[in-house]
Amino acid sequence: MRKVRPNFDLPDGLDTVLEVPIPEEMFVSNKNGHRSWQHMKSWTNMKPNSERSPASMTALFGGRSTEIQLLLGVIGAPLIPLPIKYDHDNSISKNIKDHPIESSMAKYIVKQYIAAVGGEKALNSIDSIYAMGKVKMAASEFSAGDGSLNNKIVKVRNLRNGGGEVGGFVLWQKRPDLWCLELVVSGWKISAGSDGKVAWRQTPWHHSHASRGPPRPLRRFLQGLDPRSTANLFSNSVCVGEKTINDEDCLNLKLEAESSTLRTRSSSNVEIIRHTVWGYFSQRTGLLVQLEDSHLLRIKAPRNGSIFWETTMESWIQDYKTIDGINIAHAGKTLVSLFRFGENSESHSRTRMEEAWTIEEVDFNIKGLAIDCFLPPGDLKKEEEGYGIVSSNIRLPFKLRNGSTRVSGSKIVAIDVDECEESSDDEEL
Repeated sequence: MRKVRPNFDLPDGLDTVLEVPIPEEMFVSNKNGHRSWQHMKSWTNMKPNSERSPASMTALFGGRSTEIQLLLGVIGAPLIPLPIKYDHDNSISKNIKDHPIESSMAKYIVKQYIAAVGGEKALNSIDSIYAMGKVKMAASEFSAGDGSLNNKIVKVRNLRNGGGEVGGFVLWQKRPDLWCLELVVSGWKISAGSDGKVAWRQTPWHHSHASRGPPRPLRRFLQGLDPRSTANLFSNSVCVGEKTINDEDCLNLKLEAESSTLRTRSSSNVEIIRHTVWGYFSQRTGLLVQLEDSHLLRIKAPRNGSIFWETTMESWIQDYKTIDGINIAHAGKTLVSLFRFGENSESHSRTRMEEAWTIEEVDFNIKGLAIDCFLPPGDLKKEEEGYGIVSSNIRLPFKLRNGSTRVSGSKIVAIDVDECEESSDDEEL
């Protein structure tokens, strides 16, 4: 990962320190043997639709920049379904007696996980976390109607075949509700964070906005970076069975957001019906090997109808390494499925996305990391209605084109349910 870039305007000038490190892939020599500095310059200064897009991507999304906005809006900074309690005085490993068998089994599995990642004493010694890494993400597939688009499924790109957008990120955390993320993908940057009172997000195509309800942890921390928060999250879960994942026998813990929590995140136009998270823990190592969550929204449509959006994210967590006595995952991949239904079958659609990530640096107990580092942007606005729902007359966060073989504005939603969208056309929802 590169942390500085050359001064393109003044060759003898000082290098520029980057806010977010950039992957080495952007500096690989080209076929003529020259360093790709100019490619790097165009990458960091990329304008919407400034680069030619593959034909399938242009036909579906309307251009590369639109796809990047969709990826960042969905995969960039999703949150966990419910807040995680933070209390250094209470023991993580509570007594497992006097609980139903499913809850007792879950608490025993969490105890095994705590031991596998380094022990309760080591976890309690963590005051703050820093992580830096790189990502590669792509929209891989789109289908409409009864599983087809013009009688076929549109394959966009695949990470295994070298496709996808490359980027880097930096994470800071003081506790589960005090965190900050900066993520840059192909020249587009999003920032997100929580100051303990409100969780917020800032993107190039949308003003800074706050999520509904109490602040919640960033999902990326639960992908093997913050074992203590993972243990606290699943301490109130239930064991629902076993599953084999990549030839690894795992125990499955399930946790559902309470109805009261869902109501605080809903609005008059959008109802969050459920939000569930599952954790799959290896019976052999005790480590978390897969994290899955799913949420279902019901959106009020014109003429007393309803549209439903179901988002499912599955993350495989890999490459555990010991840092200061604590087992931290250093790689993984996430698959996302967005499913729209509720009207006639012709309006149904499914979009699939994928992300692969690696962690380059991790450190704990960062000196000087004060609460001021987590303050929200000055232009933060607390939205009153909506959740990034895209209607045909509402200002689109993604400039999606209409057409028989393109994803239209009425068929896409900015499915982080916490991203709110202002509009004067609320009656269209």
